[in-house]
Amino acid sequence: MQTIDRGSAGSARVAIVGGIHGDEPAGVRIVERLAEELPPLDPNDDRVESDGLVRLILANEPAIAAETRYTDADLNRAFPGDADSDEYERALAPRLAAELEEFDAVLALHTSHSAPPPFAIFSDLTESVRRTVTGLPVDHVVDASGLRSTTLDSTIPHTVSIEVGRQGSEAAVEFGHEACRAFLRVHGAIADEPPTFSETVVVKGDEEVPKGGGEPRVHFANFEAIPEGAVFAEDDVYTHRVEEPGLVPILASEEGYDDIFGMYGRVTGALRPPGEGDLRVYPRDDSEGTGESDGARNGADR
Repeated sequence: MQTIDRGSAGSARVAIVGGIHGDEPAGVRIVERLAEELPPLDPNDDRVESDGLVRLILANEPAIAAETRYTDADLNRAFPGDADSDEYERALAPRLAAELEEFDAVLALHTSHSAPPPFAIFSDLTESVRRTVTGLPVDHVVDASGLRSTTLDSTIPHTVSIEVGRQGSEAAVEFGHEACRAFLRVHGAIADEPPTFSETVVVKGDEEVPKGGGEPRVHFANFEAIPEGAVFAEDDVYTHRVEEPGLVPILASEEGYDDIFGMYGRVTGALRPPGEGDLRVYPRDDSEGTGESDGARNGADR
């Protein structure tokens, strides 16, 4: 793990993490680019606990070097980890968590084989998380609080993950860099221009959609409403026919994952910017073919 500390224009302590998965080079390139752009810490300053700080982290260096997702275990499925584990990533998880202790805001960078648009993910809605999400240049945020509890954003307070684009693409690097600068802006770490906030649609992640074998086929893109009775995805084992309205795909992909086609979600409402309402998800005034209740289920013909 490589940690690079840089100066901040404000008093907040914020962090950006790339390279959680070693086969997602965009996050690595973005962190290295930010390290060149941001001012170094002055070694002659007598810094105190309240001083602002930007911490840039390249998390899984062995996996990055090998250009593989992980070496022993998926780091983003390994938190809180075990310092005594023989599995590299499981032992790395508590070290990474320690680097992020008492930070005011954390942004974790990811890419996927799923189609655009980019989107954010949170597990615990705090005021810092609201500020991050509504300040990022994304239209959707996934509420993953009912899914896995072993990810960075489900373990480290005030953490938001962001899917910046398609794995291996230059567009992901450029968008991710823009998103990181927006993140730094809304938390006062850079002052190049005023921050911009906007209402963000919240999609509640409900369940993973299993993949079997044979030729996989996905028929709907991320956040596209799936009509009742339509087939979302299929292969030689499964035909996932949606039996109720209001479902949208998350991380929909034919080849991105070995065991799932992605996840189902439901639009539950919208998150408003700081100062424009309470810290909660507000129901949307329009339906857009989606529902507002949890508990999405599908028919999987095996």
